Amino acid sequence: MKRTLAALLAAVAATSLASCSLDSASQSDDTVNVVIGYQSKTINTVTAGTLLKAKGFLEKRLADISKSSDVTYNVSWQDYDTGAPITAQMVAEKIDIGSMGDYPMLINGSKTQANERARTEMVSVTGYSPTGSLNMIVVGPDSPARTITDLKGQKVSASVGSAGHGTLVRALDNAGIDPKTGVEVLNQQPQVGASALESGQAQALSQFVAWPGLLVFQNKATLLYDGAEGDYPTFHGVVIRRDYAGQHPELLDAFLQAQLDATEFLNEHPLESAKLVADGSGLPQEVVYLYNGPGGTSFDTTIKPSLVQALKGDVPYLKSIGDFADLDIDGFVSDTAIRKAFADRGQDYDAALDATANPSAVTGQDPVCDVAVTDAKLAGEVWLDGKDATQPAANPGCLLRAIREATARGETVRAAYVPDTEFGTRWFADKSVWVHDGANYLPFGTPAGAGRYTAAHPGSAVVDYQQALAGAV
Repeated sequence: MKRTLAALLAAVAATSLASCSLDSASQSDDTVNVVIGYQSKTINTVTAGTLLKAKGFLEKRLADISKSSDVTYNVSWQDYDTGAPITAQMVAEKIDIGSMGDYPMLINGSKTQANERARTEMVSVTGYSPTGSLNMIVVGPDSPARTITDLKGQKVSASVGSAGHGTLVRALDNAGIDPKTGVEVLNQQPQVGASALESGQAQALSQFVAWPGLLVFQNKATLLYDGAEGDYPTFHGVVIRRDYAGQHPELLDAFLQAQLDATEFLNEHPLESAKLVADGSGLPQEVVYLYNGPGGTSFDTTIKPSLVQALKGDVPYLKSIGDFADLDIDGFVSDTAIRKAFADRGQDYDAALDATANPSAVTGQDPVCDVAVTDAKLAGEVWLDGKDATQPAANPGCLLRAIREATARGETVRAAYVPDTEFGTRWFADKSVWVHDGANYLPFGTPAGAGRYTAAHPGSAVVDYQQALAGAV
């Protein structure tokens, strides 16, 4: 693993300077070029990438600046599968702004700090989970594995240095398994790892969103481990080359204003946002909505102290798998620009910073149980085919009834989402493990979670999804 990370970092440093056609060095006095590296399929970054691009918020902001100046702004969007190649291009001074996960950001800050022109800083968060949920480990549909300990001695596909790899290392470590010797890590891009899992080359895959949800949705995998079990914050954010930001502070401000535009749009219009992201990424809309729908990823641009502290705690992980130059986290993270963006909008940054609830939650009146949706830890959604809005469900029992009644009417359920009973992670209802306990049917994301519940509640039992549908009252 150390050799793998060393090779990854070497590739970052050695990436060709000619691989991008547009860069800030080629601009004239009246033209400013900005190159943005993003990951269209990484849903937690869409407010600085796929959705931002689709809505044209940045271009609109820059056009407004151009009206009062003689400067024209050219925006180039470059799509990548992971954060590593974005870092490579930032080292080469060929990407100006990038978005990526927490572990890749640490590598980004470490690798760019040797060159003042390439040196980066983190300026905002895109999406986060206070517990690390939705970064997941999945296994094949017929796998006998039920807990993380069942992976000992197995081959696991992960992108080394990614948030998904970090989830694997923490999960193994918490289970008492040496991450270096307990499993064989196959360093693979997400799509390659998905093929490896399907072919049996790998017995498990540990990845960041949206890959676990996609494979489970496609019936190519089942969920073994949700990052929430580790209860450690994870997030994605935005980095910018400091030299570039110093030369063009107005562009950084425009970008952060545009990111705030996209964040507000997503939280206010999650279903429409999911369609735009699906169109821009090629992912199924149902999978995108799993993550950017109410109760999924918390889309919040503020740089919370808990996330900075988590970033500091990630450093030992990177040091454990390869050479990692020390990085001054407090010097790398800067909230100056995002604070200014809030102030310019007349918004209270500190109030948003202190907020811990997910900005987007299921609300409304449950039409089946005829009650108001009041508890985000229980609330779910049913998405019927042909409908341009989802139907709220106050609790798992009401959600099961809604599905059963819709099916009886001949309607097709496009997707249904329900929070995991143990951790609250938003998940597919038909992919959940259901437990019958008295009059209640309770959903769990993993067999291990259901097992922990039944062990602690005598008389409860695991049932299949159809039994849960039939029995819900």
